[in-house]
Amino acid sequence: MDLILIRLLFVAVLSGVCYFLRPFGMPAWAGAAAGAVAACAVIIFELRVRALSLRRLIGAVAGSVLGIFGAALFCLVLRSAPISGGTSAVLQIFVLLLMTYVGLLVGASKGDLLNPAALGMIFSGERPNRRSAKVLDTSVIIDGRIADIAEAGFIDGMLVVPEFVLRELQIVADSTDGSKRQRGRRGLDMLQRMQSSDNIQVQIVPDDFPSIREVDLKLLELAKKWEAKVVTNDFNLNKVAHLHHVEVLNINDLANALKPVVLPGEHMHVLILKEGKEFNQGVGYLDDGTMVVVDHARKMIGKSVDISVTSVLQTASGKMIFGKIDENGKTAEPPRPAATEITH
Repeated sequence: MDLILIRLLFVAVLSGVCYFLRPFGMPAWAGAAAGAVAACAVIIFELRVRALSLRRLIGAVAGSVLGIFGAALFCLVLRSAPISGGTSAVLQIFVLLLMTYVGLLVGASKGDLLNPAALGMIFSGERPNRRSAKVLDTSVIIDGRIADIAEAGFIDGMLVVPEFVLRELQIVADSTDGSKRQRGRRGLDMLQRMQSSDNIQVQIVPDDFPSIREVDLKLLELAKKWEAKVVTNDFNLNKVAHLHHVEVLNINDLANALKPVVLPGEHMHVLILKEGKEFNQGVGYLDDGTMVVVDHARKMIGKSVDISVTSVLQTASGKMIFGKIDENGKTAEPPRPAATEITH
């Protein structure tokens, strides 16, 4: 609001100055209109400059200065040339505008090649913050584990959520399918939880790429623009990101890395939940979701047994543990839930 008032004041002041001074001999009201137009052009230029990154801004300023310096040298040559005064003045103005214009555009386009951090700590605030940012995709927000990881301090920097991801979450939350609707609402709840946490920095950014329709490709373009990493648990997005040379933090990879190491011969306690694919096998799961296949445990479904690990298989979908019932182990009935009193 303050910026709007300042801009309106700037337009009014410049219009008043042109109204009273009448530049180029224009009528008073024509001068005021010309001043207002000039002020609006300056405001538009200011808005464009504000959108530039620090690198591009430094490149544009350096290019303009070099262009003006080069134009001044050309003008010295033109002044000594046998050209009439009017023609010489026009050529000098043309060379000045040309060199400034070219220097401005070339400097801005090549500004990303600069390293402002090398000029001093004063320039170290913009890019490092972006480089430490993490762009979240829809699947990892719905998954929810990113909130626990961030609260534990294992992810530093800002968590960036683009508005097109929010729109996708809202579409999923408004779905007529009950399962999808529940997943979408869970994602919105997780995002609200992260925003309310004092230990997590979450920023909603309006950056969009209208020419790109797929959300995954938009995420990759945003990560390139911010020089950030993408946080996901989507297997396909992980592969595509590597093809685009975008760094990825995969939550599933982290979960697999944190699974406890199990060696053959170790003993563990497992609840058999269902029968296996092979004859007389039983299947149970560890607390972290690792599948445990137990030989000769088909009759033990619903019971907890002590097993001895025979082998461990690492697959693309995760880790599988194979074992057999420990001869010295005992089986136990699963604990029954305590009865609760029902009141009306």
